[in-house]
This record gives sequence, structure tokens and C-alpha cells, in this order.
Amino acid sequence: MTTPAGSGTGYGTVSWWGLSPALDLQAESPPVDPDSQSKTERKVPELDALLLGSVDGRHVLRTLARAALWPLRSFNFYVLENNLEAVARHMLIFSLALEEPEKMGLQERSETFLELWGNALLRPSVAAFLRAQASHLANLVLEPDRLEEQLPWLSLRLLKFRERDALEAVFRFWSGGEKGPEVFPMSRLWDSRLRHYLGSRYDARRGVADWDLRMKLHDRGAQVIHIQEFRRWRDTGVAFELRDLSAYQVPNRTLASGRLLSHRGERVAARGYWGDIATGPFMAFGIEADDQSLLRTSNGQPVKTASEITQHNVTELFQEVAAWRGPRAIQGNVEETESPEPDVPAQEPFTIHFLPLDSSQTLHHKTCYQGRFQLLYVSCGMVHLLSPELGACVAPGGNLVVELARFLVDLRPKELKAFSDRVVEIARVAGFAPHTATKPSETFARFYKLGDSTPGGGDSAVESSGPAPLSQNR
Repeated sequence: MTTPAGSGTGYGTVSWWGLSPALDLQAESPPVDPDSQSKTERKVPELDALLLGSVDGRHVLRTLARAALWPLRSFNFYVLENNLEAVARHMLIFSLALEEPEKMGLQERSETFLELWGNALLRPSVAAFLRAQASHLANLVLEPDRLEEQLPWLSLRLLKFRERDALEAVFRFWSGGEKGPEVFPMSRLWDSRLRHYLGSRYDARRGVADWDLRMKLHDRGAQVIHIQEFRRWRDTGVAFELRDLSAYQVPNRTLASGRLLSHRGERVAARGYWGDIATGPFMAFGIEADDQSLLRTSNGQPVKTASEITQHNVTELFQEVAAWRGPRAIQGNVEETESPEPDVPAQEPFTIHFLPLDSSQTLHHKTCYQGRFQLLYVSCGMVHLLSPELGACVAPGGNLVVELARFLVDLRPKELKAFSDRVVEIARVAGFAPHTATKPSETFARFYKLGDSTPGGGDSAVESSGPAPLSQNR
């Protein structure tokens, strides 16, 4: 595909951040069946969700942050990515988000999160944190028992042994086993991608950025992104300027990935930056807010930037997750939750399970996954994996949420429409039907699994900005 801006490859071949706002997965799932709940001998009901290409953990974080507004429930999140670097970023992001407040303050955690998650370049202090944390995670990957003890919410037991070995290698690279910025010259790699993407319009890149922002992203609902922050990100890869721009000097190694390239007729492995250089990491947490005052405009201009909204939302998420995890630790059933043994550590109320990279078409072979999931989420970059075999893993009446390509700036309106139509057809073949009673969305397509007279989810599958279940939105 070729666009007026050049190659049309702005999205890249590896996803590092989502192109849609974070969802509360409980609001997207069928409600708890009272009959099935009564059969579980007072055990806490579970939500089993399968996430394909969720990339940055935003939906899980949002779900945990909103969990206190719902009846007590435990969560099993099964995450499937197409590269181990994304799995490693998940682990890094969650180990930071769930860090004990005594070890790292809230503001420091949120700022560190934003830099590692969305900036091509890091401050030296954040780079030092990355090296230390990556070294720690590398040591845990090959020791499942120790990993379970220190990160009880994380499970790598489903990964293949060679995937765990490769995951350790990713963390070793992050920890600086290969010294010097020349190992991953991010600024040069970023500029090289830009030159290829823009072609002859490289010298007019500021004008191209202005056009993409005002005529595409703003028109599609991301009006809060300011031109200055978007230009800066397009030029340098720094989306979140929490300090002076000159402070960002160290390449963010978590954005590196490997790829096979042709060189003189041979296939050679190369490490580079193959991610997004067109849209940016502003959509996940930066264009919606529970606090509507953050979206206020003055003289037609947003009062807050997408970066400021992102920082506010991430900080609030961390606060809410910490508050929820404290009183809601689960010991197995309701009675035990009320009076846990003093010397027995509380079981985490959620677990994140990472699946083998190539398992999307083989999960249904295992009885334990057949009809297991109440919710299936598929990113726009993983739609091709949605199949009848994968659909067989969703319970009748379960819900399917597919991220649409609304914020892909390389796609024209007719191509966006064609993509949405293709999603509907792929979902139909996989055994799903569209939710007709829900609010139409240009960002997500929502379906339910056929095989039950009543579609799962009903009115619960609404936009994530809808009313909270047990209290009003703040």
C-alpha cells in the first residue's frame, strides 16, 4: 500500500503500544451467571479472558483499576503475542505498575512507566532502573518457583522451554550485557525509518505531521493531541517530555526487536526498531478520561495535552490498583477471604498467563481451553488469527472485542470501512454475531459467540467511558 506520505509502512511490523483506549474487560464481558455462581460452593467467580496482541497491558491495568466497582471476582488473563520482546515488555510494565509503594513512589513509578513504555530515548536514571530490573527478571525467568514466589500474579509455565531461554536473552540485552548506545542506535534507526516512510517528503516532515494530526487523528476523535507533542514524537520518538528534552539521551532497548533481512542474497538476522512511527503512544491512556475536566477546551483548543492526560490516567490507575489489591486479596473462597491465616500469604486475585507464540490455532486441541473464555480480545494487527478454531475456545454467549484500525493514519476512510467489513466477516466465520443492542463504535467491533439463545454481555458491552457498575464515574 502506498500513501501520499511515502511508503505507507508507518505502523511497522511490531506493535509496542495499542492504538485504542484502555478497556475495562469486566464491562466487555457477560455478567456473572447467578446459577453457576451458586454451584461453586461460595468460591469467588472467575473471569477468563484471552487477549491477542494486547501489547502493552493497558486493558488489564484498566480492568484491575476498576475491579473495586464490581462484585468480587478473580481474573485469569491469558495473553498471546507474536514476539517475545512484547512478552518481556508486559513483564517489565506489570512489575513496575505493581511495585510496592514503599519501594518506589507513585510519581516516580508513573513517570518511569511512561518513559519505558512510550519513549524512544530515556533519562539516565530510568535507563539505570531498566538495567537493574531487566537483570532481575532475567534471573527469574528460568526459575519458575522463585518467579512464582516473587511475582505471584505472573505465570510463564505455558511457554516452551526455548521461549523462556529466548526471553532471558531479551532481558540480558536490556540489562546492558552488550554495552554502549551503538548496539542499538535508536536516534539513527528512528531517522532511517522516517526517511523510508516519508520518501521524497522527508524534508517536509513537519508539514506531513501537521496534516496527519489535524486531518486524520483529530478528525477521528483524538483532538486532545497537541501539534507540538506530536511533532516532537515524529521527529525524535520522545512522546512524553517529563523533563527538558535534552535529558533524554539513552536508547530505550525495550523497543528493539529482531528481524530477518535480505543481504546479498542471504537472510541475516538484524536488530532494529520496527515499530510505529506514524500514530504514537497517545491513544491508550491519552485521549479519554474519567475526569471530564481533563478534556475541557478553551477557545477551541484542549486545555491539557495528551501527554498530561496520559500521566494523570496512569497515575490514577496505579493508585486504584494498589487500593484494590490490598483489601481484596483472595484466599480461595469468601469465608477464607474474611479471616485468612496470619502466616499464609494472600493469593493474588488475578493471574497473567503467557501463551506460546504460535498457539492461536492449537489451543482448541486442549480440553481445558474448549469453551473456556468468557471474553476474547483481538487487536487490529492480529485479526488474521481469528478463526473457527480460536472461536471454539470461547464459551457460548461469550463476547468478542476486536480493535479497529481507526487511528492508523496510513488508511483512508474507504480502507477503514473495508477493514471493518472484513472484521465482521472473519468474526462470522469464527462463529460470532455482531452485538446489535450496544452503542456503535468506530474504535472497537463487538460480537457474541453463537450457540446460546441470549447473547452474552447484553448492555454491559458498552464504551469504556460508560457508567461504572457500582458507583458513578469520577
